[in-house]
Amino acid sequence: MLRAASATGRRLTKLLKLTFWGGAAAGVIGWYHPPRALATAVASGLVVDSSFGSLALEATPAPEALGKSGELRLAVAMPGEAVDYPITMPDDTLTLRYAWERVSDSRLEDSARAYSGDTLVAPEQPGFYRLTLIHGTQQHVVDGMSLAVMVPFDEKRGLSLDGYKIGWYRGERHRTDSTDRPEGFVKVTSDEVDLPISAHLRLGDFLSRDGQETWPRYAAIDPRVFDKLELVLERISRSLGRERGDVPVELDLHSGFRTPAYNRHVPHAARDSRHQFGDALDVSIDADGNGRIDRKDARLVAAAVDSVEAEYPDLVGGMGVYTSRRYRHPYVHIDVRGRRVRWHG
Repeated sequence: MLRAASATGRRLTKLLKLTFWGGAAAGVIGWYHPPRALATAVASGLVVDSSFGSLALEATPAPEALGKSGELRLAVAMPGEAVDYPITMPDDTLTLRYAWERVSDSRLEDSARAYSGDTLVAPEQPGFYRLTLIHGTQQHVVDGMSLAVMVPFDEKRGLSLDGYKIGWYRGERHRTDSTDRPEGFVKVTSDEVDLPISAHLRLGDFLSRDGQETWPRYAAIDPRVFDKLELVLERISRSLGRERGDVPVELDLHSGFRTPAYNRHVPHAARDSRHQFGDALDVSIDADGNGRIDRKDARLVAAAVDSVEAEYPDLVGGMGVYTSRRYRHPYVHIDVRGRRVRWHG
């Protein structure tokens, strides 16, 4: 009788222990929230290594990837081209692969490649991408920077590309060398107009304002001009005693990319305007922060442009200061053509 009671007691004690530890485990599971890398991998249907040491895959664009200003958000490349894309990682000893995730649908493009440094191979298909790092069964999307893979210029047929009217470049008309035409165009859908190209500009700000309503639209684009503008804004903000990144009261981008067809109808526009090559901006900036834009603001912007070019010779280019009364607001043309040119209008 004593043996039976003892056996019953032992079984009861074991049952109580199992109940306690089962409840504790359920509590831990309910409390634990997996890191983003793990959640992404699970959502993708991957089997993830559960050891916490393997969950340390984190990366951000390196400072040099964000331009001189540190404010760039877009890089460009031709299909299959080598592209510099430096990243910063807490652990640079990991054996990694990489692939490109489409911004539009988060789908991975092409096969994963071995990651062996900052020089990567761009996808073969035009579009906008984010870099995805792969370690074992984990995936990590590097936020903060996008890669635009361009449509080669040779895919343009006559006046148009994919139904979007562009017009003739001088290099096409006179059969001169390729410097008289852009290397390619970024393809933009209606869902991509809000994609950041720098800290203060989005893709839709830069598109040609030619009245065409068809999608997709196309634009030549040179990220260096956005880098230059961000440096100008930084100097203006600093002169106003503001924090870095605090944009002036008013920033109005009058004109970014122009198709040659549209440029022909812009009053007083040069036939070889740099806007056609995607490396020019026309901007009005409230540079003194008084709530209005006048000639003084244009002079302050011009001084900031000169300052930027003095410090960064590789961003040198043209500058036109437009203060005539025929314009609604004074504005400044800024480009990165590679040689210093100045004019007034």
